[in-house]
Amino acid sequence: MQLGMIGLGRMGADMVRRLTKGAQQCVVYDVQPAAVDRLRQEGIAGETSLENFVAQLDKPRAVWLMVPAAVVDETLEKLVPLLDPGDVVIDGGNSYYHDDIRRAEELGARGLHYVDVGTSGGVAGRERGYCLMIGGETEIVQRLEPVFAALAPGVGAAPPTPGRATNPASNAVNGGANHAAGSGAGSETRHASTADQGFLHCGPHGAGHFVKMVHNGIEYGMMAAYAEGLNVLRHANAGRHAREADAETSPLCRPELYQYDLNLAEIAEVWRRGSVIGSWLLDLIAGSLAGDAELKNYAGRVSDSGEGRWTVAAAIDEGVPTPVLSAALFARFSSRGDADFANRVLSAMRHDFGGHVEKPATPDGGQNG
Repeated sequence: MQLGMIGLGRMGADMVRRLTKGAQQCVVYDVQPAAVDRLRQEGIAGETSLENFVAQLDKPRAVWLMVPAAVVDETLEKLVPLLDPGDVVIDGGNSYYHDDIRRAEELGARGLHYVDVGTSGGVAGRERGYCLMIGGETEIVQRLEPVFAALAPGVGAAPPTPGRATNPASNAVNGGANHAAGSGAGSETRHASTADQGFLHCGPHGAGHFVKMVHNGIEYGMMAAYAEGLNVLRHANAGRHAREADAETSPLCRPELYQYDLNLAEIAEVWRRGSVIGSWLLDLIAGSLAGDAELKNYAGRVSDSGEGRWTVAAAIDEGVPTPVLSAALFARFSSRGDADFANRVLSAMRHDFGGHVEKPATPDGGQNG
């Protein structure tokens, strides 16, 4: 199948390479001509003007956007006038599902189809494959299955789930947007689930990015749990360090209980084998610690691209408690210095009501004592 790819950044270019390896034909475009040239040198068709890019695509066209969420509307504003009724636009970035619903309606009024695809796999996806969470019309999603299958990891990426039937018929959640997408299809037209292959039609417009949004919210919580646990291990030698005996320093009542100098790189490595907390994230941690046990190349400012915020907002709308995901999100805000003023307010209050003098910070970000 032929696919046009707009956006050749950290993921887009490697997705094209994986698609080409999977016998799919690709035409590429990026606002940076150098990015197009790199793929041209690998034998992949590319254009440096959007008009020529669209002209190279067979009708009905399928155009995949792999651009930041903030520029999707800007890209669509330039792309849509060049398309014809029946063409399909796929947003594979991390767009807000509210925007998907709006865009699908706007494009539908012009006879165009819209598919939202939450794409997980990061920079390793070229080799590992990409987990795809898809929203849109059933017929259009089925038309694009060769693309999704080429990008996805495939059934061999994970062992079979015990008790799960092989290739089970999809239900209302498992890709059977047969009902939700308004096709009116009954159970007799349901298709086998593709979840085992690593891609899934989750429901109508917005459903793909809704699932990816929650996926990333969970990711925030998992990452925070690993980070906080390793930090507890790193300070397990607190009893070896003298503490000042003053009103500003909490005493360590039993320092003999905290006498461990632990090798975090080795602990991460042993956890990778047989531990219930083993995961790809842990694999990445182990690799980072093996190369730099103190992680000196990182300042610890952790960005968030929106999905964690949207997940918490959805939980509030639904009345669903998400204390772990919320705490992980707010920890990211704090890491960027956004708690600095609040902390200064706390210090000011302690000084004013109790005469407490703020203690200087230690090199690792803590306080003396």
